[in-house]
Amino acid sequence: MEDLPRFDVTVAGELNLDLILYGLPEVLPPERELLADRLTLTLGSSSAIFAHNLAVLGRRVGFVSRIGGDPLGEISLQRLAEGGVDVSRVRKVSGPTSTGLTVILPHPGHRNILTYPGTMFEMCFEDLDLDYLKSSRHFHLSSFFLHRGLQPRLVELLKYLRKAGLTISLDTNDDPADQWDSGFWDLLPWVDVFLPNAREVLKLTKAGSVEAAVDMLSVYVPVVAVKVGADGAFARKQNELFTSPPVQVDFVDPVGAGDSFDAGFIAQFVTGSDLQTCLDYGNLAGAFSTTRAGGTEAFRDREHLKNFFDKHSGAGIRRAGL
Repeated sequence: MEDLPRFDVTVAGELNLDLILYGLPEVLPPERELLADRLTLTLGSSSAIFAHNLAVLGRRVGFVSRIGGDPLGEISLQRLAEGGVDVSRVRKVSGPTSTGLTVILPHPGHRNILTYPGTMFEMCFEDLDLDYLKSSRHFHLSSFFLHRGLQPRLVELLKYLRKAGLTISLDTNDDPADQWDSGFWDLLPWVDVFLPNAREVLKLTKAGSVEAAVDMLSVYVPVVAVKVGADGAFARKQNELFTSPPVQVDFVDPVGAGDSFDAGFIAQFVTGSDLQTCLDYGNLAGAFSTTRAGGTEAFRDREHLKNFFDKHSGAGIRRAGL
């Protein structure tokens, strides 16, 4: 009998912390000491938030990354492991480049995101353990535009994993250069599930509407699931359209909500759930993320997690194994 995969999902991605500073003015005058009224230091990076929250939702997750030999890297690694993610293939590399850090300044209706990329720009194909990545049912890639060292061989990687029998999901996240290409369209034929937000699909396709953008993307990708913030989410599979309404919560901040949506969606997708269930569960996970500061703090509170999903979807939380 053929051996079962070691993991449900493997991830190759960036790993760093988020420092969130609240209460700062929207316009930052020079040469002034500006005082935040509180802060949160938490696990950051889209790939790590996705992996952490997916593991908390009961899936077996393996993670490949590159970090520096510095305290930021150690704390990030510890936080990810505490969520239940296997971190045995995360490379610690000594040298002048340290682990990255993102500083987030939330304001009403928007936020400033300041990132030192550090080792996330340096992770390359040679950092990947291919046997480890393929010992899974599914592979997920986040932060496409940040993987500058990996981009030249990403198509090769996805082809390899597809040939090994894995399904593949992608969330590009933002493009700091605001160019929105870098070989993105070459990846799409190897992707089974694309998980952007409304802003990202418009930037990527330059279409006049989200609906037109999804029409373009659906030519390449079997499933396109789009996060539309306060309006919930919708998904397109061939000519079928699925919608999921917003979930009302005691909102704290939106950091990591999109990555948490991805985690909820893929938690169901890898078990063979129907698309409506994947979409609804992703919507719940994304909404739940916003009830605590940062992208993983809500998921670190297991009692809070259980109570939330019991309230909103008792059957769903049992399927996730919690």
